[in-house]
Amino acid sequence: MTIAHPRPAEARLSVQRQSVQGRCSECGAAALQAYPVLSEGGWFDVVKCGGCLWSVERKAGPKLGPIQLLSDFI
Repeated sequence: MTIAHPRPAEARLSVQRQSVQGRCSECGAAALQAYPVLSEGGWFDVVKCGGCLWSVERKAGPKLGPIQLLSDFI
């Protein structure tokens, strides 16, 4: 039996986070990070505090998240 999507080799999966200028409105830390999140409502692009995980910004992301269809490039 061939497995189409083999188990990842990494012990933990993670997403690339980008540092964002500004301060957290909840705790005041200057540790804001932007990254995609999958929730019950679909994919969202968020800016969260790295210290307290407060959501500073949350907007709807691409419907398929990081998956890009060939038709997206036309």
